[in-house]
Amino acid sequence: MVDEFTQTLLGIMVAVIMLGMGASLTPRDFYLALKRPYGLGIGVISQYGIMPLLGFMMAIFLVVPEPIAIGILIMACMPGGTTSNIFTYFSKGNLALSVLMTVTSTVTGVILIPIILLLYASALDLDIPREDIVRVLIVLLVPVAIGMGLRKLNANVGAVIEFCGALLALFFIAFIMVTWVPQNWQFLLSTTPATYVAAIGLGLVGITLGYLFATSLKLHPRNARTVALETGIQNGPLAIAIIVFTFPPDQQQAIMAVPALYSLFIVIVSTLVTLFFRRANTAAEQKMPDSLL
Repeated sequence: MVDEFTQTLLGIMVAVIMLGMGASLTPRDFYLALKRPYGLGIGVISQYGIMPLLGFMMAIFLVVPEPIAIGILIMACMPGGTTSNIFTYFSKGNLALSVLMTVTSTVTGVILIPIILLLYASALDLDIPREDIVRVLIVLLVPVAIGMGLRKLNANVGAVIEFCGALLALFFIAFIMVTWVPQNWQFLLSTTPATYVAAIGLGLVGITLGYLFATSLKLHPRNARTVALETGIQNGPLAIAIIVFTFPPDQQQAIMAVPALYSLFIVIVSTLVTLFFRRANTAAEQKMPDSLL
């Protein structure tokens, strides 16, 4: 499924992406977030409440094979992806909140992801190597911490690393497109339509539910957009890395199908959503509040 060279390359790219994520923050950002935890709390609930439940429902009602169901659950339980920050910026959302939500969901994911996966996998009677997933998540927190340290030592270096990490996240999607897709073309042609429904629906429905949830709590429209994008845009590279480093090669193809296809389609979905947000009537919007609410 994935040869040793590609596996190593994937690991390096994900590490750099996580490094860039860490470089986007300083300890002061977490301090400020804790002083105004409401917005972040909503984001974490959206990320680890709405999305895993959505993935669980899809795994049941789409009637997919067990490996595809595992891939759906893993993808749905991932933290926010760094590309959400880019789409938040272009959709005129709250970029500071987006970055904080992305990193916070990644850090808390070390604890929440295995617990949520255990809960839903047990309900579906699926076998997931939770201990291996925990080890991968802990290892990937190291570059996040290093990135934060570099940002604290030198803001300019941190900004460059942050930019490179975000750029590499987009390159990762292109890398999957030119490597994984051709190698698995026959599988993609023969897989059930439900696989594509799950890959597209996780992002599209996730963004919609996140927006409805945020607006029901009367968040500022710009913050509602941010929560929506953070909810639906998951960390696809992290999901693929977890699958590559925790599942045997003979199982990876089917399990990786939804995360790989999701990573491709989420760019299209997010672009369309961003265009919708930009064209929305903003005349009634007030000045952006100082808080993250």
